[in-house]
Amino acid sequence: MTLGKVFVSWSGGKESCLACYRAAAGGLKVNYLANMATEDGKRSRTHGLSARILKLQSQAMGIPLVQRQATWQSYESEFKKMVGELKKEGIEGGVFGDIDLDEHREWVERVCRETGITPHQPLWGESQTEILRDFINSGFKAVIVATRADQLGEEWLGRKIDMDFFTQITELGRTRNITPCGETGEYHTLVIDGPLFQKRMEITQTRKVLRDGHWFLEVLDAALRAK
Repeated sequence: MTLGKVFVSWSGGKESCLACYRAAAGGLKVNYLANMATEDGKRSRTHGLSARILKLQSQAMGIPLVQRQATWQSYESEFKKMVGELKKEGIEGGVFGDIDLDEHREWVERVCRETGITPHQPLWGESQTEILRDFINSGFKAVIVATRADQLGEEWLGRKIDMDFFTQITELGRTRNITPCGETGEYHTLVIDGPLFQKRMEITQTRKVLRDGHWFLEVLDAALRAK
C-alpha cells in the first residue's frame, strides 16, 4: 500500500540513501530526490559532490533529481521554494536522514510545518552503529568522498564502506571523538550501488583536494554499468 508521495532530502550519501530505502519499504512513494547546491550550481551544499555526479546517481536509481541553488544564507528560503514547487507535483511529505542532532530535527519539523508537508525521519534516534551495520548488510556500496582533515586524513578518501571499515571506525570511536556514521561531519560518502539502484556507478577518475579544512575526493568521471 502506498502511503503518500514524497521527496527525499538527498546528499548522495549513506544516511539519505538508507532513509530513502526504509521509506520506500514502508510504503511511501519516492518521486524525487531533492538536493541543495552551491550558488553556482556546480556542487552539492553538504558533501561537495559535483552536480553531474549526483545526476548520474539519480539516473542509476531511476528517481528524478531536483536541485536548487543557494548560499548558506538563502538555504532555508530556497529550500522552501523548492518544496512549494514539489507540492504542485502532488508531493505530500519529505524524507530526511537525520539521526541524533536535535537542531537538525527541529529545523526539519519547523520547515515542514511552515510549508505544509509531513516530515519522515526513519533513522531518527537509532544507534549510529546499528544504522551503519544495516546500511552495509542491506547490500549498499559506498565510498568516502570527504573527511574533516583534523580527524581523518586523505588516506581515508576512496575507502569502501564495508565491514572492515565498520570495525575500524567503531574502534577509532572508542579513543577519539569520531562517530560511526560521521554525523558531525567527520566523513561523507557517495553511494554507488545497492538495492535501490537499477544500475551501478563505476568511478573512473578522481583527484584529492584539500579545501577549507576538509579533504575531498573529487569524482571527475564516472559511468553507469549493468548489474
